[in-house]
Amino acid sequence: MQMKPRHIIISRTDSIGDVMLTFPLLGLLKQKYPDIRITFLGMNYTRPVIMSCSHVDDFLDWNEMQSQTAAAKVSLLKSMEADTILHVFPRKEIAQLARKAGIPVRIGTTGRIYHWLNCNHLVGLSRKNSPFHEAQLNIMLAKKLLGQPTLPLDKISGFYGFNKIVKLPDELASLIDPVRFNLILHPKSKGSAREWGSDNFAKLSVLLPHSLFKIFVTGTKAEGDLLIQEGFFDKATNVTDLTGKMSLEKMISFINAADGLIAASTGPLHVAAASGKIALGIYPPIRPMHPGRWAPVGQKAGFIVEQKECSDCRKEGNCQCMLNISPQQVKLKLESMLNDDFQ
Repeated sequence: MQMKPRHIIISRTDSIGDVMLTFPLLGLLKQKYPDIRITFLGMNYTRPVIMSCSHVDDFLDWNEMQSQTAAAKVSLLKSMEADTILHVFPRKEIAQLARKAGIPVRIGTTGRIYHWLNCNHLVGLSRKNSPFHEAQLNIMLAKKLLGQPTLPLDKISGFYGFNKIVKLPDELASLIDPVRFNLILHPKSKGSAREWGSDNFAKLSVLLPHSLFKIFVTGTKAEGDLLIQEGFFDKATNVTDLTGKMSLEKMISFINAADGLIAASTGPLHVAAASGKIALGIYPPIRPMHPGRWAPVGQKAGFIVEQKECSDCRKEGNCQCMLNISPQQVKLKLESMLNDDFQ
């Protein structure tokens, strides 16, 4: 069946990093169907990220919809007059609502029983054990729309459309050093990923020459409080603490103004990669958390991971293989990426 959508709803109601890795799919859809309207159904806290993507025409707030009656939700979806919905992040209730709203083309994976009952176009796609990257898997889910299986990772970064960035307020813009490399360290992950440890980030700040680097530390206020409890700011040197001082919208703008970012597998890392910044991710070798699935995708993006197959820490909060990566290793990797950038 040849599909020529006019208005597609992309349903992705999970976290920032997941949302970021969906944008290349949107770019490919816009390339194939220049007149298509794309509505992104997502969580309210990811709205600033979603609205920074030029491929998105409208935003549907799933948090707001959840407070409505079932009839009101169905009515809202009908009013969108969408002809296609793509369930990128599977959610049973949304699949049911899309069917009741009579959206003509409803695409989901075969791995969810409720998709068999509520979707009329099923794609055999298993993410957990796949050798493909998350951004590639998102494209594979839409292969009936795009007419292609996926793209090589080195081709994907050109399709983000992450360019509707709000102007950075003057008080934050003034912090950017016009001479030194402005590097953001983002030690925490709000529990969404295995972490490298605040001690390692503090040691890294000491190793980096402050004549060449201006270092910022970002995160939520709660994450900043944790860093204080862990003694990070006592151990780190010459860092500017921005934890709890920026909304997500301002954080996006600040990343866009800076030169690079180092973090575990977090949303800000993917924001940096999509913004064309040096984005260095520190990863565990545990599948499916490993960089083969979640590495930052960008022209200046890279990662560091212990070169081994390991699942010893799967049920624990920390990954020893990840913690064993030394600050010196990360410094050398950053320097290598900088050298590549200046060649």
